[in-house]
Amino acid sequence: MGCQMKPKKESIKFKVPEKKQLKKVTPKPYKAPYLNDQNAIPFFYEYAQKNMENKVRIITKFGEIDVLLYDNTPYHRANFIFLTKKKYFDGTMFHRVVPKFIIQGGNSDSPKSMKKRREIGRYLLPPDTKNGNSHHRGVISMPSSEIDNPHKLASPYEFFIVQQSPGAYHLDGNYTAFGEVIKGMDVVDLINQEKIDKREMPIDNIYIKIRIIN
Repeated sequence: MGCQMKPKKESIKFKVPEKKQLKKVTPKPYKAPYLNDQNAIPFFYEYAQKNMENKVRIITKFGEIDVLLYDNTPYHRANFIFLTKKKYFDGTMFHRVVPKFIIQGGNSDSPKSMKKRREIGRYLLPPDTKNGNSHHRGVISMPSSEIDNPHKLASPYEFFIVQQSPGAYHLDGNYTAFGEVIKGMDVVDLINQEKIDKREMPIDNIYIKIRIIN
């Protein structure tokens, strides 16, 4: 090799590793157990800790009713939030109106609502009446089940709002007051004035939707 010639430099090739795309792992949707009288309270105890929402909006053709749910009735608050998130109430009605007393909602004989109840479960909630909540005008409460029920176990799919002024205090101690209307009592009053039949059911159906607002 002559002195004027330069040795060839060996070119070193680096292999750039290919970027691997990470697969997105979609979390499995949470599935609640089929609820019954044995597992409902343990379920709602845990559900209440993880789902802290306490304001809902009831939407009707007459307007909106905003409700604050009490923290001192955790099982009833959790039950109402759970059913709202499951969209159980959508398509149900204010099916009972007692003039100058209450309006009652959450029930419907439609196949869709009956199917939802079958999927969610068959259970009752024990009363929670030792917290000082009273049935003032605008309070939302839970009616007893229609079955033979000496302990006033509550029907979890229904609720009523006190329209009577200043309140329906004879209900205290027997039914669980678990929230109050914070906006929309004029809508409650309009619904309470609707014409009803002998079963206290409005002549014109009053369908509802419920949404969480906080």
